[in-house]
Amino acid sequence: MGHSHSHGHNHSHGSSNKTALKWSFFLITSYMIVEVIGGIMTNSLALLSDAGHMLSDAAALGLSYVALTLGQRAASNKKTFGYKRFEILAAFLNGITLIAISVYIFFEAYQRIMNPPDVVSVGMLAISTLGLLVNIVAAFILMRGDKDENLNVRSAFLHVIGDMLGSVGAIIAALLIMFFGWNLADPIASIVVAVLITISGYRVTRDSFHILMEGAPLNLNIQQVKEKLLSLSEVKGVHDLHVWSITSDFPALSCHLVVSREEDDQSVLSKAKKLLHDEFELHHVTIQIDKEGGENCSSDGHCN
Repeated sequence: MGHSHSHGHNHSHGSSNKTALKWSFFLITSYMIVEVIGGIMTNSLALLSDAGHMLSDAAALGLSYVALTLGQRAASNKKTFGYKRFEILAAFLNGITLIAISVYIFFEAYQRIMNPPDVVSVGMLAISTLGLLVNIVAAFILMRGDKDENLNVRSAFLHVIGDMLGSVGAIIAALLIMFFGWNLADPIASIVVAVLITISGYRVTRDSFHILMEGAPLNLNIQQVKEKLLSLSEVKGVHDLHVWSITSDFPALSCHLVVSREEDDQSVLSKAKKLLHDEFELHHVTIQIDKEGGENCSSDGHCN
């Protein structure tokens, strides 16, 4: 019986992610304060709802930064994977927070549709235009991070894109109020923002919940992994195949491979690890070799 454990997780994006998150956090938090003050002064729900989204952005970015910092801490005897899972918990909390904020905005918008208040459109236009510029800068900063692989950076990027669209909605609403006196544009714009917040909140919650439930990475086809392992001439069977994610950019695999009694275990292990690394970018791999016809294996390669 042979056993192998291979781990080569790539940390090269860690510092660029942290820098992107840190600068975006300061930028978004500063503007959120401006937007809250502006929303109160102009009596604009569209601005206040965008500020609510900004608050969740700031929380998302702050939590993500803390998560990445904690995630780089060394593993211990009590936490053998270190704190890598914290960033998934952070993303999950971000998603729940977004959904809660959107429910509040829907409620507030309904009140305003029933009784549209006066809105100071000039101030609303100025602040929402500034907000659009701030969000464009924040999105550009986050694009330089590893948003395709890291769930936290991706969730923060989605928040900022939602904010950007929210700012566009607030600009349109301000112009409609300014030129046509259509005060209903303000709660309608805030509803659009709330819909965007709900969508991004649902996606982040769904993806992080999938990882917390040890679901297989969405970009991996488990059947294909099994077929590729069976394509190795020495492998007669594959069983107890598990693929999961420790965190968003850290997939792991474990399985048993059934081989003939005369096969060299180390040679089979090397081939299997190279195949998983090259074909599926799986670096954290634990493989156990079972001999054909052994204690739990039948001659056709099936094991209990």
